[in-house]
Amino acid sequence: MNGFELPAELRIALAMLPEAQEKFSTLTERQKWEVVSGTHAVGSREEMKRYVENIIDAY
Repeated sequence: MNGFELPAELRIALAMLPEAQEKFSTLTERQKWEVVSGTHAVGSREEMKRYVENIIDAY
């Protein structure tokens, strides 16, 4: 990604869900930025897992 790095928690959650990781890799830079920005409201590993699962449906 240009301009910013993925938070470690997001990288881990994406690695655990290959389908979401594949979907994330196809997003535009703007969409990736939106996903990363949304992680700031995530408070636990379980929430992060659900958040990443939602990437599949949301995009």
